[in-house]
Amino acid sequence: MLIGIAKQARQGAVLEEKARVEYRELPTRRLLNRCAAGSLMPFDWTLNPYRGCEFGCKYCYARYTHEFMEYRDPADFERLIFAKGFDAAGFARELKAVKPGEWMAMGTATDAYQPAERRYGITRAVLEVLAWKQGYQLAITTKSDLVARDAGLLARIAQRNRVRVNMTVTTMDAALARLMEPMAPRPDLRTAAIRKLADAGVETAVFTSPVMPGINDSEESLEAVAKAAAEAGARSFGAQLLFLKECARVVFLPVLAEKYPHLSKAYSAVYGRSGYVRGEQAGRLKERVEGLRERYGLRGTKAEAVWGQLELFPRQPSGLDAEAGRRVAGRAVGLGDGDGVAVAYREVVG
Repeated sequence: MLIGIAKQARQGAVLEEKARVEYRELPTRRLLNRCAAGSLMPFDWTLNPYRGCEFGCKYCYARYTHEFMEYRDPADFERLIFAKGFDAAGFARELKAVKPGEWMAMGTATDAYQPAERRYGITRAVLEVLAWKQGYQLAITTKSDLVARDAGLLARIAQRNRVRVNMTVTTMDAALARLMEPMAPRPDLRTAAIRKLADAGVETAVFTSPVMPGINDSEESLEAVAKAAAEAGARSFGAQLLFLKECARVVFLPVLAEKYPHLSKAYSAVYGRSGYVRGEQAGRLKERVEGLRERYGLRGTKAEAVWGQLELFPRQPSGLDAEAGRRVAGRAVGLGDGDGVAVAYREVVG
């Protein structure tokens, strides 16, 4: 018998059916959810207007979140897209629980600007509520140029709140991006969106995630992204090594075997034991990113850490010094969003 979020998912109406994807409504008690990890993570609240993501990224670790709704096929994550119910007045009441200085993170488990947003506009509806508020802090992580549609609205919100858009750009190689992120906008469209946001006065960052060993981890590949970020007006730049959770492994490894067969054995050896690359590879990435930050002036408002999700938010977790922050960045925690979503991190340092 289905219960909880799985039952809710079956009760939601089918909004639209297409050849490749089906959109469904997801009844939701609340949209804003406190991060269960508390001070262990650099954000305090998660906000995901949709469940599932159409971009179909081969490395996506969030595929397993559909398992909470009893959808076990990893492909369900990109073909069954749920639009959460939204009530502006109710969301305004939810915001009262957010304390000064706490960060809200949009895009922790699914892209808020995926194609579904063009149809249902839930992300924009959220921003329209925030436009009437002051004293809040919001970070949006996306790989869609659709975010530029809301440049004016985000700029208006930023007049009385702290807003930051983190654009994910894994590579400037359009062919590689199409292989690994088949339905996501091209890299040049993403950097063009950053330029429009920056011109509007919105704080922006570019993040290369994931960095896939032997694929997009070269100095040349990373520099191409950092250079494009700087030219577009981004304020900071960072990177994170590939996290290959089991639900992503079954999608990613066949692509690797077909397109990069010479890497298959090494990947199986490393990621067969853990979802992470450890040791020297992480150290080399840190050095490369630090050098590129210096070269292109992409340090933002202060020197920010290069460990995991700390890169995406302009502060350390509250109550933690820098060394503790480095340890925490990779530690296994669940970021509950109240209706079953969790984003997993594990120990990657020390």
